[in-house]
Amino acid sequence: MKAKDASQQKVRVAVLEDHHTTIDGYTYRLSMYPNIELVATARNGEQLIQMLAEHQIDVLILDVVAPAAEGTSAPYPLFNVLPNLRKQYPHMAVLVISGHRQPTLIRAVVDAGARGYIVKTDAAASQHLGEIITSLASGGMYLSEQTVEALAKQPGGSEDIDMLTERQREVLSMCAAHPGMPTDALAAKLNIASSTVRNLLSSSYKRLRVNNMTAAILKARELGLITPLDDVYKL
Repeated sequence: MKAKDASQQKVRVAVLEDHHTTIDGYTYRLSMYPNIELVATARNGEQLIQMLAEHQIDVLILDVVAPAAEGTSAPYPLFNVLPNLRKQYPHMAVLVISGHRQPTLIRAVVDAGARGYIVKTDAAASQHLGEIITSLASGGMYLSEQTVEALAKQPGGSEDIDMLTERQREVLSMCAAHPGMPTDALAAKLNIASSTVRNLLSSSYKRLRVNNMTAAILKARELGLITPLDDVYKL
């Protein structure tokens, strides 16, 4: 499908991305589609919440390692945020564009509510970004070619892959995004009891075969069970 053939129904797009050059790339590609309007961008998770409250969005492009807030390198707690976005904005499609291709991470992101996943080095997908966004806005789903290839690969023999529950990933994701935050405060953010947070962390340590939070976060990142640290690929 060519850009000029795309549906003329206006699609409102927002972006969470902390690299200006990447946003410029999206802006350039989407400018070729008269049916798509890039209405707002956010550089961190705090700005995202305000942006979604101020604008009606059809498709949100999400970078999985955007920071949680200004002045921190801690990633936005994706596995806590995505299910909440799906509940709060049921008609908004989320498209994740990331340099990370761990199968466990991709599966977890899709299970958490994303309707699309593109690996940043997948040139074919980036060239047809407008068509992909139009399809997602109409209820479709999209996995780029490199994403499908990543999902087709075997985990690599690690017996630890996929061994954290959704709730355990959510708690570890929040801990990674808010280093040093007391258990009571984390529990308040998650709307669960402090004892539940402690139990989930304790069970996570056992499953990951570690004995503290720092080691658990590092191992979960290595396995792709929560958002990894480094994102070296740019669209």
